[in-house]
Amino acid sequence: MKKSLSEIPSTPLQAGEGASMQMLISPEIAPHFAMRKFVIKKEGHMPFHTNTVEHEQYILKGKARVQLGEESFIAVKDDIIFVPAGVPHSYQVIGDEDYEFLCLVPNSVDTIEMVKATPRIECGC
Repeated sequence: MKKSLSEIPSTPLQAGEGASMQMLISPEIAPHFAMRKFVIKKEGHMPFHTNTVEHEQYILKGKARVQLGEESFIAVKDDIIFVPAGVPHSYQVIGDEDYEFLCLVPNSVDTIEMVKATPRIECGC
């Protein structure tokens, strides 16, 4: 199977601001993992939330302040992030370009829950 990124529709996300997702390899195609590409527009964000499945992420472009549980850090191009199942996480784009990343998840039921308040954690970045 081969596809071009330009053939795959981008779907706006309901949570956050300026965030969208492309399903690059769907659970219907691959038996174990799905591959998705996320774009969060400059000045956009994804709110603090949890998922019932783990995430493996590779940053393609941009810069964002990522909160992962009690840890806060700046993620940039070529960084790799592992988000364990059930750990609250959020993204706030910083800088003047969009933040883009690939995200691989297991093909399991994923329940997403918004976390009401993001703990204030100072980033030493």
